[in-house]
Amino acid sequence: MKKLQFILILFISFCGFSQNETLFEQGNKAYNEGAYEVAAKNYLQILDGGEHSAELYYNLGNVYYKLNEIAPSIYYYEKALLLNPGDADIKNNLAYAKNMTLDAIEVMPETGLAKIYNSATSYFSFEQWAYVSVALMILFVFCYLLYYFLRYATYKRIAFVSGIVFFFLAFATIAITYSKYNIFSSDQPAIVFDKEVIVKSEPNDTSAETFRLHEGTKVLILDELGEWKKIKIADGKTGWIYNKTIKILKDF
Repeated sequence: MKKLQFILILFISFCGFSQNETLFEQGNKAYNEGAYEVAAKNYLQILDGGEHSAELYYNLGNVYYKLNEIAPSIYYYEKALLLNPGDADIKNNLAYAKNMTLDAIEVMPETGLAKIYNSATSYFSFEQWAYVSVALMILFVFCYLLYYFLRYATYKRIAFVSGIVFFFLAFATIAITYSKYNIFSSDQPAIVFDKEVIVKSEPNDTSAETFRLHEGTKVLILDELGEWKKIKIADGKTGWIYNKTIKILKDF
């Protein structure tokens, strides 16, 4: 009975994967033919089925960019970038989409060491860094085995030194993975979807207006109270806006 259930689960999973592949191909075909709304419908149907990937989000970003829908375009490019932060095409298209936004916000400058660290570690997500750590540990074990079994002293020295290098690199990447994971877990970015949003000094309608934001602007959620969320923008300004005016990026 258990064997039959296992086979049934495998069959359903295969059918779901096959259906998603078909939808993805149909979406690509529609996009190439200029039927952008049809392409979006196919891609979104895949998301509704619980599947997601950087490539799927990237294609959705392209679709909405072609439809001149700023907020959804940036939203899906940003989601793609979360899964594949080193992808040059995603970064390039996201930059084009951001040029369509109205808000010109100066990013707070980073210190020298922080800038170097962020630049060096921005090519991979924390999951990808974890894979790198595992690969380096495997190489360390392999070098250890070589050191143990090789006969010639020269080869043993090469294996020993290589193993030490891989060992320390593995621990360095584990530290990077831990750091990136903490940042990923603590940060809660979102995209403004309303045409214009009034940012308040307090979480109520009677409080003073602090500044205004427009569709497509990226914000960082700091706190929430009822139907309000406290947000921060790239230049460090903070304020309160309604929940319904933004969409959270990390909803997968």
